[in-house]
Amino acid sequence: MMLVAMLFAVVGVSVSRSIEGAEIRNASREVVAGIRHTRGQAIIQRQQQVFHVDADAKTWTAAEREPVEIPEGLDITINTARSELTGENAGGIRFYPDGASTGGSVELLAGERTWEVEVSWLTGEVSIKRESDDA
Repeated sequence: MMLVAMLFAVVGVSVSRSIEGAEIRNASREVVAGIRHTRGQAIIQRQQQVFHVDADAKTWTAAEREPVEIPEGLDITINTARSELTGENAGGIRFYPDGASTGGSVELLAGERTWEVEVSWLTGEVSIKRESDDA
C-alpha cells in the first residue's frame, strides 16, 4: 500500500509539472505572437507601436488589442529601456516603422521555470529562450 501511495504521489507531481510546463510554453508563444503583431502593425501603419506589460496586473497588451491576462500561477516581468517604463513594474517595447525597436525582453515565470522572449533593438527580431527548467 505504501508503494502504491508513493507511486501516486510521484505521478501527481509529474502531471502537475507537465501542466505547468505546458502553460508557460503556451503563454510564451502567445507573448511572441503579440510582440510580432505589434511589430507588424508598426511596419504596416508606418507609425510607432508599443507592446506593453503590466507585471502587477499580470497582463500584456499588443498594438490595438485588448489586454491579455497570463494564466494563474505564472508571473511576468519586462526588461526594457528606461524611457519605456510606465511604472515600477510596467513598461513597453516600442517598435518603429522600419521594424527596429527599443529592444528588451519579457520573462514568464512558473515556479522555478523561466522562459524569456527577447526582442533585438536593432532589427526588432523576436526570439524565445528557455532559461531554466528544473523538471
